[in-house]
Amino acid sequence: MSWLPPDDDDEDDWDEHAFRARPNPKANRPRTKTRPDHDDAVVARVLSVDRGRYTVLVDENAGDDRVVTATRARELRDQAIVTGDLVDVVGDTTGDEGTLARIVRIRERETLLRRSADDTDAVERIIVANADQLLIVVAAANPEPRPRLVDRYLVAAYDAGIAPLMVITKTDLADPEPFLALFEGLGIPVFRSAEGHFPIDELSPVLAGHRTVAVGHSGVGKSTLVNALVPGTDRATGIVNAVTGRGRHTSSSTVSLRVPTGGWIIDTPGVRSFGLGHVNPDNIARSFADLGRIVAECPRGCTHLEGAPDCALDDAIEAGTASAARVDSLRRLLATLGT
Repeated sequence: MSWLPPDDDDEDDWDEHAFRARPNPKANRPRTKTRPDHDDAVVARVLSVDRGRYTVLVDENAGDDRVVTATRARELRDQAIVTGDLVDVVGDTTGDEGTLARIVRIRERETLLRRSADDTDAVERIIVANADQLLIVVAAANPEPRPRLVDRYLVAAYDAGIAPLMVITKTDLADPEPFLALFEGLGIPVFRSAEGHFPIDELSPVLAGHRTVAVGHSGVGKSTLVNALVPGTDRATGIVNAVTGRGRHTSSSTVSLRVPTGGWIIDTPGVRSFGLGHVNPDNIARSFADLGRIVAECPRGCTHLEGAPDCALDDAIEAGTASAARVDSLRRLLATLGT
C-alpha cells in the first residue's frame, strides 16, 4: 500500500514520522558556494605542467626552496594554469615523495606570451606567464631560416611587453649575415652559435636575473642550446628530415629550468606556425619607443604601412628624424598581422 499525504483539512492527522527524507547513500555533505580563504597558502612558481599535475617551486627566494607536486582546486578547473604562473598552494608542501599539494589561486600575471591557432582565431593559447625576455632561436641552415616566422615571434613579444633576443645556430653551415640584415633596424641583441661552440659565456649574463622563454622552429637546436646552458637537463633533441627540411618535434612540454649563473630559461616545444589573432596592432607601434612620438602625429586610422596617406613616418624619414631601417622593420611587423 502506497503512502499518501494527510488530508489538508485535518491537521491532526499529520505525523512527523510519516516524512520520508530523500536517501543519501554516499552520506555526502551538502555542497556550498562558500570557499575557504586559504590564509595558510604559500606562494609557488609553476615550473611545468603534465596531465593535470603541476610541478611548482615553493619559497623560490627564501633560500630553502623545494619542488612540490600539486593538483588544482576544483574552483580553478575552468582557468588555465601555465608554466611561469605564480600560484597559492595549500596542503602538503614539503616536497616529500608521494605528497600532493593543491593550487587554490593564480596570482596576477605581469606578462603573457600567447599565440592562436591561426590569424583568424581570436582564441588565445597561453605559452608562458611572467616571462620578461623572449629568446628566439633560429638556424642559419638545416632548416633554412624563416624570416616571417621570426617576425611573428617579434610581434608576439612586443604585444606582450617582453624584450626579444636572438640566437642564430649552425653558423658553421651557412653565413647568417644576409638573414640578420633583415632585423638590423630592430636593435635586437644577437648571439651566434656553431657546432661545439655555444655562446654560453655571452648568454649567461644576459639571462641572469630574468625569466627567459626560448622559442624556435623544430630542428633549429633550441633544446640543444638549453642543454648546454643547464648541464644535466637532457632535454630531448632531434634531427632535421633530409627530404622535407623539417625538424621533428622532440620537446613535448614547456618547462622552466634554473640557469646555474642565475635566472631561468623556459624551453618550449618547437612550432611551425604562430597565429597572431589575439594581437592588438597598437601595441606593436608602442614598442618602438623612438617612433612612438612620430606615430602619434599620424592621422586617425593610419595603418602606418608603406603608402598610407599622410603617414608621419614618411615625413620623418625625409626630414632625417627617423631611421629608414627602423621604420621598415615596424612596417614589416605591422604587415605581418594582415597576412
